[in-house]
Amino acid sequence: MTTHQETADAGRVALVTGGSRGIGRAIALRLAQDGSAVAVNYRGSAASAREIVRQIEAAGGQAIAVQGDVAESGAAAKLVADTVAHFGRLDILVNNAGITRDNLTLRMSEADWDAVLTTNLKGAFLCAKAALRPLLKARDSGRIIAISSVVGIAGNAGQANYAAAKAGLIGLTKSLAREVASRGITVNAVAPGFITTDMTATLPADLQEAALKTVPLGHFGTPEDVAAAVAFFASPAARYITGQVLAVDGGIAM
Repeated sequence: MTTHQETADAGRVALVTGGSRGIGRAIALRLAQDGSAVAVNYRGSAASAREIVRQIEAAGGQAIAVQGDVAESGAAAKLVADTVAHFGRLDILVNNAGITRDNLTLRMSEADWDAVLTTNLKGAFLCAKAALRPLLKARDSGRIIAISSVVGIAGNAGQANYAAAKAGLIGLTKSLAREVASRGITVNAVAPGFITTDMTATLPADLQEAALKTVPLGHFGTPEDVAAAVAFFASPAARYITGQVLAVDGGIAM
């Protein structure tokens, strides 16, 4: 009988935070399609995470669901430890977990500021820190990919906390890329624009129409568009690319 570790060693292993829905779900499915075993992290959506695992396994891949809040240092470290314990290694970390607490700065509570910065930025730092040791063992195939946002580049009214966190991810990406380049680990970021997800689908029609007018390509992107960019950064084809930010935004930030 083949063990999980023996099978996973034939390919690579990825940990996707916030992987149970939306962009994270698409990333987990795409990395599995490309041959990686995938640890799908979730905070509260256990059923959704298990369904993604089922889909990956049904297609002949390997996956596990790992629960944990990335904003808690102990939980972030456990996500990495659980992934390595199950698959025997870690090659790819995708820092995707994030939340929103939108409001104008004048009305934004300190609690909402802290919640977004803690999950979206501190959580990425904690997961990256925990992942570095196993990634160093990946022998020049280690990858860290952050999901930033076009608002981290251009800003957005009513999202000062979210924009600050996503801009912080870009700074973290570039700094970490310099720290670990000599060890063969690449660190890059993807900055999505308006992507059709459960969250954007609930926006009023007038807001969706206004947002669409800012997109030069004239349509919203899909989670699969973002997943394709992540898959590229994770692939051997991107081995000589590090410290970069790729906007998947239909041209908003050009």
